[in-house]
Amino acid sequence: MVSTDDLFPAGLRDVRYGEVLLLSASQDGTFSAAVYNTLGLNDCPQDAWNRLDPTEIAARHGVIAAILNGPRHWVLDEIVKLDSGQDRVFARFGDLDMFLAAVLELGHELPTPGAYVERRVARETIFRLRADSTAHELHSPDGSTYVMQAYSLAVDSAQTIDSLRTLGDRLALPDGWSFEVRTLDRDLDLLSTEGVATITQDELQNTYQRIDQVTIDAMQ
Repeated sequence: MVSTDDLFPAGLRDVRYGEVLLLSASQDGTFSAAVYNTLGLNDCPQDAWNRLDPTEIAARHGVIAAILNGPRHWVLDEIVKLDSGQDRVFARFGDLDMFLAAVLELGHELPTPGAYVERRVARETIFRLRADSTAHELHSPDGSTYVMQAYSLAVDSAQTIDSLRTLGDRLALPDGWSFEVRTLDRDLDLLSTEGVATITQDELQNTYQRIDQVTIDAMQ
């Protein structure tokens, strides 16, 4: 039996993982995706990942579709799990054990795939970057800042944590957007707003979490 404490190890930076998203529709006509993650259970071996069949997974779980998200690497230092009072849910996809990490709320219409679009994720966790760690940030025209939580190998399998320093040279940023790499002078805890985090991705499927007001308030 796996302890839930073992799922969130310290020293996460550059740890590899993979995700399976199970897309379903509710009776009220809204869509959501249950996000299953390998973190703490295995390091998402490439051969096992390559054997995953999204069509078979969707049929077995009775969902609209299964989406493979990965492999990926964390650029966080630590994930702090808040006590939700609920038992951890586990599942096995092919040869990969995973746990239910979050639920992606998609609304009444399925979003058009693309970069630099906000999505809402229900999760009870704090994503922490330690002082002196490197933060990779997107800045939008409305003043929002999004901090990278993980980089993806799905589009560019040669991407590494070191190559992220020059990522801004590769991104086709929308008008008014910018990319910044900086060294943190203190810990940064990315907090959810009432249990919901807002995320976005760039065109390489690297994922970022928005710094919400609750995070800003906690830093003051």
